[in-house]
Amino acid sequence: MIEQVAIILPIVLPLATMAVLLLVWKSIAAQQVIGVIGSTLLMLSAAALICLVDRDGMIVLQVGAWPAPFGITLVADRLSSIMVMLAGLMVFAVSIYSLVMIDDRRVDFGFHPLVQLLLMGVCGAFLTGDLFNLYVWFEVMLIASFVLLTLGGERGQLEGAIKYVTLNLISSAVFLAAIGVIYAATGTLNMADLAVKLRSFTDDGTVSVLAMLFLIAFGTKAAVFPLFFWLPASYHTPPVAVSAIFAGLLTKVGVYSLIRAFTLLFVTDLEFTHNLLLLIAGLTMVTGVLGAMAQSEIRRILSFHIVSQIGYMLMGLALYTPLALAGSIFYIIHHIVVKTNLFLMAGIIERRFGTGRLAEIGGLYRSAPVLATLFFLSAMSLAGVPPLSGFFAKLTLIRGGLEAEGYAIVVVALAVSLLTLFSMTKIWAEAFWKPAPEDAATETSQNPYTMFERFSLFGPTLLLVTITVGIGVMAGPVMNASMATAEQLLDPDIYIQAVLPDQYLIEKEGDLLIDDSTSEPHGLLPSPRGETH
Repeated sequence: MIEQVAIILPIVLPLATMAVLLLVWKSIAAQQVIGVIGSTLLMLSAAALICLVDRDGMIVLQVGAWPAPFGITLVADRLSSIMVMLAGLMVFAVSIYSLVMIDDRRVDFGFHPLVQLLLMGVCGAFLTGDLFNLYVWFEVMLIASFVLLTLGGERGQLEGAIKYVTLNLISSAVFLAAIGVIYAATGTLNMADLAVKLRSFTDDGTVSVLAMLFLIAFGTKAAVFPLFFWLPASYHTPPVAVSAIFAGLLTKVGVYSLIRAFTLLFVTDLEFTHNLLLLIAGLTMVTGVLGAMAQSEIRRILSFHIVSQIGYMLMGLALYTPLALAGSIFYIIHHIVVKTNLFLMAGIIERRFGTGRLAEIGGLYRSAPVLATLFFLSAMSLAGVPPLSGFFAKLTLIRGGLEAEGYAIVVVALAVSLLTLFSMTKIWAEAFWKPAPEDAATETSQNPYTMFERFSLFGPTLLLVTITVGIGVMAGPVMNASMATAEQLLDPDIYIQAVLPDQYLIEKEGDLLIDDSTSEPHGLLPSPRGETH
């Protein structure tokens, strides 16, 4: 009973919070307080869920007591519980930050209810156990994110939103078409059921086409090469609090979906699918970092870096070994925290100078030493400088690449890491090290912080920097958790038997037998890169 409550709370709590926020629509102060309380409760419920999954193993809820694969299934394994925890933590930090950075006009337009709606979609996507409901949660996210992106109706926002929503709607159409084709081919949309049926499918061409359709759909959501241009065109346009949520969570739902699909569903032709993923990973890294180097505005630089870092997350999935996949998971944990924090600090800089253009700001090393320290730690972590979290995440991926003999992708990853360091030092040199322009210095002196503003702006950034440093200091436990998660992902038997106990046995040869008498598997699924579990 506790487990069933724990798995549904990350979806129900944002929904309930949104409902309460709508009831107090006319009170800005009440919306702010309730938004923080709702985000705090979600974070606590996510912490309880991850503890239960770690203690008891995978948690499965068949909604309405309809047995899988006929009903709606919610599944919390190690990966999904980690992602829900990170989502709760990021929205908690941003909700405090938004107390100052979101103006009353945008609160009146529904900022806080929309954030909760977005959060419900994100958590639903992480916890769903079937493809159609994954599509539904994607659409919930798209609706909420589109409104958040245009909230305020400024010209730049509308321009970015058109590009954002156009490509994401195309992605949704491809996703829906893929769902229709896969249902026609297999008669099911439950992921565990699909994992069984796709491995016995005789038409390899159809499975490959399906894999490519889902790669396009999820790859667009994740902003992989060459489907990423909507992200740097839109993420710098909304209020910084919105940009921070988007940077931390939205593309990671796409990455999560790719990991889920290409470790559970499409694993029968690893040479084709995962080598293609490896090529995409390398191109995503390179194009993202080159785009960042060409920019001269902080949020644009950080937006291109999101694209670049997605390549690292795909690298471990493509290599498809326990160590490499553990590196991807470690990298996701690191990146969500660091990237959200960098956007939060970009907002503080923009608030101080009225712009994020590097040519028009400067002198922060002396005038704002706390901000300089926090930014430096986060920037160096993103670049992979030891002993911060980014170093250990990249080290794990490099080790995984060498172990899998993926020498080309290792060289690309190392080169991109150096270019990332270069572009982050570019921000440091321009915004913090060089003297501030005279007009910027006057504006800064007229905008002192109150005590509440200091708490709202620097409290979340200090929390996230502390977590970043803590991940580096506690890299061993984080690595152990990432490795356990990777091993669980690479053994789909665990997922299938948790969702479909007493229904399927899996032969060593890959043949399927329906058997209601036992839940014990007596065979193995295809193993990563030809290995056996």
